[in-house]
Amino acid sequence: MTSTLDPLLEAARLLEGAWGEADSGAGLSRARLVAVNEALGRLKRTADAVHAEVAARLAEESRPELGPESLAKQQGFRNTAQLIATTTGASTGEAVRLVKVGEATAPRTNLIGEALPVKFPAVREALSAGRIGATAAGVIVAFLDRMIPKAGRERVAEAERALVGLAPGLSGDEVRRTVTRMQAHLDPDGVAPREDELRARAAVTMFEREGMLHVNAVLDPARGAPVKAAIQGFVSAEFAAKRDGRDPHAADSDRRSVSQIQADALVHLAEHALTCVKNTTLNGATVIVRVNAADLQDGTGFGLIDGIEQPVGIDTVRRMAGGGGVTRWVCGDDGEILNWGRERRLFTRTQRLALAERDGGCAFCGLPPGVTKAHHIAWWKRDRGKTDLANGVLLCETCHHLIHDNGWDIRIDGTGIRAKVWFLPPPTVDPHRTPRLGGRARTELIA
Repeated sequence: MTSTLDPLLEAARLLEGAWGEADSGAGLSRARLVAVNEALGRLKRTADAVHAEVAARLAEESRPELGPESLAKQQGFRNTAQLIATTTGASTGEAVRLVKVGEATAPRTNLIGEALPVKFPAVREALSAGRIGATAAGVIVAFLDRMIPKAGRERVAEAERALVGLAPGLSGDEVRRTVTRMQAHLDPDGVAPREDELRARAAVTMFEREGMLHVNAVLDPARGAPVKAAIQGFVSAEFAAKRDGRDPHAADSDRRSVSQIQADALVHLAEHALTCVKNTTLNGATVIVRVNAADLQDGTGFGLIDGIEQPVGIDTVRRMAGGGGVTRWVCGDDGEILNWGRERRLFTRTQRLALAERDGGCAFCGLPPGVTKAHHIAWWKRDRGKTDLANGVLLCETCHHLIHDNGWDIRIDGTGIRAKVWFLPPPTVDPHRTPRLGGRARTELIA
């Protein structure tokens, strides 16, 4: 007979085995540190599942209509959330989300006591198995609840299964990004109203205090994209200049943090706007908006801005296209225009656009395309690698060095922009070299 506690007990046994005979964390080897960290993650996720179930029961026993018989009130708390927050040290908001996860994944009954299906069975199964934790489950459950009136239960059930399939191994921020993109696919008509709501919240405030000017900007996706691209372009140019030994401010930049360089970027942009002097100090920064050609023509669907998580409506895409350029790009079945073989060493702009469509930015860590470079998987000189899409990958500078310096391999499955990028860890990291999915396919459903 299985018990709710079985996965939790198994996770505890895994932790005990990973810890070994060490007296404290300081006595753990590198290999054991990694194993213990993984075991702790599983233990936390399975504990979240148990706690969510308990939270749902606490809420049931503390419902308002019970009055003084409410369990929370009998224990000296106003409500269930306060009881959980006080006993766990979590915030009230986190406690409320835990209750909602428990209620959405717990067995249900109707008014006459008959059993009803679990509201979100795929989330329950993944949570109970320790594949996702309460944070990811909470984000997914809140999203699914919002979508039921708009998309219907059948489509929401499909989205639930898809999200549960993508979520294991993702951070909380990555799960939120995945949900944001899923919402655009599930409810494309809701993108424009959401964009209007965000635009209405946009604001810039300025005040002086202690000799410093404080600038705080909150910008919607369409207007935030060029600001982000320009600032990141300036930072990228500064690092490139320092790396190439041509930085006139090397003495200063060696000591500047990224946030300080970003402050210099903002000043530079303001000075440029005041003087209207043409310059090339933004390292070719460009705002890239991706949209299906048919959607652009028909005025339907939505667009995605490189480096911005929130999708934008088709009207916004058209306005942005009117102020810039539109690149139409069609590939043959074999992607022939994206393959240069040994004829060219450097990847072309079209190839970079295709790689950005496939990888979404750094294929390893997810940084936006503007801070990445196209790298040959099989090296150009050493391995006589080809300048083809199947031999290219977008990587930021840090991940490029991490992969090459530590013996990671990269594998591309499929062809063209719908191919999947896999990273194979070295045996020192994983003796089985289990491939890890990268690129857009890690957080998005790629048709």
